Amino acid sequence: MNDKIMLIQVFVVLFLCINLLLITTFFTKEVFYTTMRYVLFAVTLMSDCLFLFLTDILFILNFYRCPMKVWLCITIYIISSLYMFVTPVTLTAMTLERYVAICLPLRHAELCSPRSTLHSILIIHILSSLPCIVFLSIFFSLASYSSYTQGRVCTVEIFIIHTWQGHLTSAINQFYFLIMCITIVFAYVKIMRVAKAASGEDKKSTWRGLRTVGLHALQLLLCLIQLWCPFIEAAVLQINLMLFINVRYFNYITFILAPRCLSPLIYGLRDEMFFHALKRFALCGLRKKH
Repeated sequence: MNDKIMLIQVFVVLFLCINLLLITTFFTKEVFYTTMRYVLFAVTLMSDCLFLFLTDILFILNFYRCPMKVWLCITIYIISSLYMFVTPVTLTAMTLERYVAICLPLRHAELCSPRSTLHSILIIHILSSLPCIVFLSIFFSLASYSSYTQGRVCTVEIFIIHTWQGHLTSAINQFYFLIMCITIVFAYVKIMRVAKAASGEDKKSTWRGLRTVGLHALQLLLCLIQLWCPFIEAAVLQINLMLFINVRYFNYITFILAPRCLSPLIYGLRDEMFFHALKRFALCGLRKKH
């Protein structure tokens, strides 16, 4: 079991280092922090870094069954729950940005201006906070004051007092899942139509945008499956503790770590401008060391 924990730490440290390198690269050129798609990419990187850090701490504490005060668990849950949703909602916004760039090129400058980007980030965080607000509002109305000072192992299950709370949370998650899937499919179909009608350099650029949306869809699917993991784990826990530990380990690797490593692949390596800036920044760092 300690080998599994060490393997996860290696992956987490590796992904955090890559993400931090990409975030640093983002601030090296003005074009990156004045262009919507790069700004949204940076939002996903920062969100992923914070989410990975918090979930890794919780994973270790849960693995060794270390208790903490419920009020502290609530604080960690608020932040982790918010940024669990920020990444898929931001991916959906990035897909819409690609749709506007390819299908509505004449309106792209207007709809994806720096001002619109700031508004989009605010809307993303508001939408991402709604499930957490609903979930915790119900918990606060049902829990006694003394429960906040108790020492418990910090999992989402400690906030579920009645079965219907889990059903409500599942319904909200599935609603978000449905809306984001519809948005991705809509953008993909529209871009595909434009790609088929385009010619020459436009066709090449459009198909590249289509592949990017496809990768966003895969990343989004992995992120959204993660929303169902707590309920699968809760059901497995009733059957067998060892099976529960193995399922939680698999879910963490597949649906938390894996989607977070796709962001660097999609933009950090596939985007030509960002890749050149990243390579230049890395080479400058190596030259300074020598």
